[in-house]
Amino acid sequence: MRSKVLLIIIFSTFFHLAGFAQEEEILEKDSKKEKRNKEVVYKPIDPVAPSRAAFYTTIVPGLGQIYNRKYWKVPLVYAGIGIPVYFWADNQRNYDRYRNEYKNRLQGKVDQTDETLAGLDEERLLDGQNFYRKNRDLSVVIAIGFYVLSIVDANVDAHLMQFNVNENLTIKPVIEFDQKSLTQQQQYQYAINVQYRF
Repeated sequence: MRSKVLLIIIFSTFFHLAGFAQEEEILEKDSKKEKRNKEVVYKPIDPVAPSRAAFYTTIVPGLGQIYNRKYWKVPLVYAGIGIPVYFWADNQRNYDRYRNEYKNRLQGKVDQTDETLAGLDEERLLDGQNFYRKNRDLSVVIAIGFYVLSIVDANVDAHLMQFNVNENLTIKPVIEFDQKSLTQQQQYQYAINVQYRF
């Protein structure tokens, strides 16, 4: 009898403490939520910020990303523009080599110092010229494309920085088990839960 009473006292104390701990957690969450709401300061939307970021990137590539505080994108911008510029310079140098050798062949001169071009006939020299000219032009198009992409990225990123993403508006996919049709068959229901808190 004493052991049953002792067990009842222990269990009731345990459940009372557990309930008290849950109440403390709820109060703690509410206080954190209030602090978070107080910390959120209204920041007015600056409609000029996206155009300013795009302008900065237009003047100096990567400056718009710095303005948006997305510093990790700056090396990507310079790599995206710098690598095609490097290949443009390399293709231009090879194009000039083949063109000059072709001009010398038309004048009857053969440059024996350049071993790779000395063994080629005029048709191969023209093919080499066309190949390097196409690659040079493609490098220019890619460099310009990355330049324009960096401008668009700075503009869009500045727009998205002003987008409201607080806890008051949430969209969560939900999969629920249908409790009503337990006797018939197990069915799942799919839904999207949209909440807006005032």
